[in-house]
Amino acid sequence: MSGPSEPLLLSHIGADDSDVDHKTRPEALTFDNIVEQSLSDFGFWQLFQVILVGVALFFDAQQIFITVYTDAYPTWHCLNHTICDHSTSDICRLPRSAWEWDGGSKDKTVISDFGLECSSSLLRGMPTSAFYIGGIVGGFVLALIPDDSLGRKKLVLFSTFAMSITSISVIFSTNVWIYTTLKFIIGFSRSQTWSYALVLISERVSTRWRPSATMIPFTFFVLGFMSLSGIAFLAQHSSWRFLYLYTAVPAIFYCIFLYIFALESPRWLHMQGNDEEAINVLKSMSSKNKPYLESLVSQLPPEQETSEELPRYSIKDFFFRKWAFRRIVVVMIILFGLGISYYGVPLAARDIDVNIYLSETLNAVVELPTFIITPIILERFNRRSSVLVNTLLGGASGVLCFVLSLLGKTGIAFAFELATFFCARIGFNLMAVYMVEMFPTYVRSSATMMFRQALVVGGACCPLIASIGRDLPSVSFAIFGVAMSGFGLFVLVLPETKGSSLCDTMEEQEKRDQTINTSHC
Repeated sequence: MSGPSEPLLLSHIGADDSDVDHKTRPEALTFDNIVEQSLSDFGFWQLFQVILVGVALFFDAQQIFITVYTDAYPTWHCLNHTICDHSTSDICRLPRSAWEWDGGSKDKTVISDFGLECSSSLLRGMPTSAFYIGGIVGGFVLALIPDDSLGRKKLVLFSTFAMSITSISVIFSTNVWIYTTLKFIIGFSRSQTWSYALVLISERVSTRWRPSATMIPFTFFVLGFMSLSGIAFLAQHSSWRFLYLYTAVPAIFYCIFLYIFALESPRWLHMQGNDEEAINVLKSMSSKNKPYLESLVSQLPPEQETSEELPRYSIKDFFFRKWAFRRIVVVMIILFGLGISYYGVPLAARDIDVNIYLSETLNAVVELPTFIITPIILERFNRRSSVLVNTLLGGASGVLCFVLSLLGKTGIAFAFELATFFCARIGFNLMAVYMVEMFPTYVRSSATMMFRQALVVGGACCPLIASIGRDLPSVSFAIFGVAMSGFGLFVLVLPETKGSSLCDTMEEQEKRDQTINTSHC
C-alpha cells in the first residue's frame, strides 16, 4: 500500500488518454488528489451518504435529552382539601391519601413510578448522571479499541444498534437501580457515535465541501431534539416507558437501512491497503468521474506492506509533547464549561414557569440558526476572539436569567435562557472547527475524542446542578453562565489558527508553529 502522501498514480482524473503527453512525465497524483478531484462535485449520492450517516445523531439526540421528560417532577393535586393546600403544602409531609398525581397515573414519570418524590436531588438525578458517566467511561474504553479491523461504517452501526437495544430494555425496569444501570449502558454504547459519524462524513467529501457537510449531522442532532418534544407531547398521558419505545424502535430500523446502503470511508480503505475497494466506493459516489475511476483499477500499483513505515501516533503523544498537552487540556477545559451549559440549560428550563414542551421545542429551534451564523463568524473574525466574546455573552445571559427569574419576570428570563443555550451551541460549533485546525491529521481523531469527552463530563455534572434549582429557583442558570464565561477565558492561551493550513504529522505541526512564532517575533 502506498503511504498517505506518496504518489499513487501518474495521471490526472478526468483527463482523456489522448490528452496525456507521453513525451513528458505526468505529474504524480496521490490518493488524496484522487479523492479531492473525484468528489469535487458534491452530487446526489454524496449528499445521500452524508444524510444517511448524519441521521445517527438524530437518534443520539433523543437519548441525550429524553430524561427531560421521563425524569421530570410530575404535577399533583389535593384530594383532601382540609389538610392539603397545593400552593403551600409540602407533598412529603402529607399522607398519601391526601393527594394524587395529575392524570391519576403513577407511572407518568420515573419519579412517580419509583416513588422518588421525596428523595434527595442526588438520587433523582442519578439516572441522568449515570448516562453521562457511561458516556465518559465508554469514550475512554472505546477509544482504546483500534478501528483498523472494523472500519468507520461498522463503528457507527454498532454504537447506534447497541444504544437502541438497551433503550428498549429500559421499559422492563422495576426500580431506580435497574433503570440507572441501563442508563449507564446506553451512555456507554453511544459515547462515540458523534465522533464516528463525524469522521466518516468528513472522510467521504472533498475539502471544499467538508465545512458544509459536517453541519448536516449537527442539523439532524437538533431535529432529533425537536422531534422529542413532539413525541413527548403526544405521549404525555402514557407511561414514561413508551417514550423510550417510540424512540428506540425507529432507530433499530435505521440501523438495518444503514447496514445495507452506507459506504465505507475510501480514505480508511486506502490506509488499510484496499485501494481497489476504495476506488469502487469513489465510483459509487461520483458518477461524473466513474469512467475514469474504472480505468484506475487496472492501473493500481501492487499492494505493499508498508504499514511499518507509516508514522504511528496515539493518545500518549498528547502527554509527551508539551505544546500538544497544553492545547488539549485547554480545549477540554473550555468544552467542560460549554458542556455544563449546553446540556444543563434545557434541564433547568423546567424551573422557569413556562410550558415544558414549548420551552424544549424553542431550545431546539434556536440551534438551527447557529449552523448558518457559525460560518459567517469564522469568515469575518479570528477564532480566539470569537470564542471569547461568545462565552462572555453566554455567561452574562445566564446570570441575567437568574436575576430576572427572582424578580418574577418569567418571560424575559426565558428569553435569556434561550440566549444562554444559543451561545453554548455557537461555542461548541466554533470550538469544533478551532480544534480541527490545531491538531494534525494523525492525532485529530484522538483529539476529537478528548473534545467530546470534556463535553460529556460537563453534561454529567449538569443534572446535579439543575436539581439545585428546585431548592433555590433558577440559581442553576447563574452557575451555568459563570461556568461558560469563566472557562471560556482559557481560550486566550490557545494559538490563532485562522488562515493556516492543516498539518498531517506532529513534526509538521511543530515545524509550522515554530515558523509562525518566528515570523511574529
